[in-house]
Amino acid sequence: MDSVSRLRDVTTPYRDSARRLMRDAALDVAAEEVLAHGWDGLQMRAVATRIGVSRQTLYNAFGDKHGLADALIMRLLDAFLDGIDAAIARESTLRDRWEATVRFVLETAVDEPLLRAVLTGTSSDEFLPLLTSDGGPLVTRARDHVAATMAAHHPELDRTSLTRTAESVTRLVISHIVLPLHPPGEVAPHLADLAVADAGVRSR
Repeated sequence: MDSVSRLRDVTTPYRDSARRLMRDAALDVAAEEVLAHGWDGLQMRAVATRIGVSRQTLYNAFGDKHGLADALIMRLLDAFLDGIDAAIARESTLRDRWEATVRFVLETAVDEPLLRAVLTGTSSDEFLPLLTSDGGPLVTRARDHVAATMAAHHPELDRTSLTRTAESVTRLVISHIVLPLHPPGEVAPHLADLAVADAGVRSR
């Protein structure tokens, strides 16, 4: 291996780490900008200036403002998934785990300021599709993660059916977040009943 190749092998992990740090910093600042100025007030230039990079660097990382918003939503989803894992781990039956999952998401969503900004902001028409009509990546990630977590606790369940149930629950939960007609304490038990009654994933 020549010296250039060795240097590349050494520096690549550092470059990757630097990119991750830059993305995290950009998302932190973008969230602050959204909460302070609304979605309409989110500007790529302001984010780039605050984290000390060029606008082109930011565009290279996220594509555009819509890409930045999408990254914010997906990072928020990851935080929800961490909470779901903890909620599932605290319960002992399949039904209780589904109820805990739904209850955690709905109760947390009420007080999540960034999510409120998506749903109620003046430019919600631009960003709401990230949860609805353009929400395929979000639904898929949530579905697969929840199905994997449930399967780890209930290996006796058919994985295909469990994944299908997780997708149905995910879609219903998003609907209740977007249009919250009933309190989480009513919705969670109902969706849990539907989940355990779904074909192929009955509790044994």
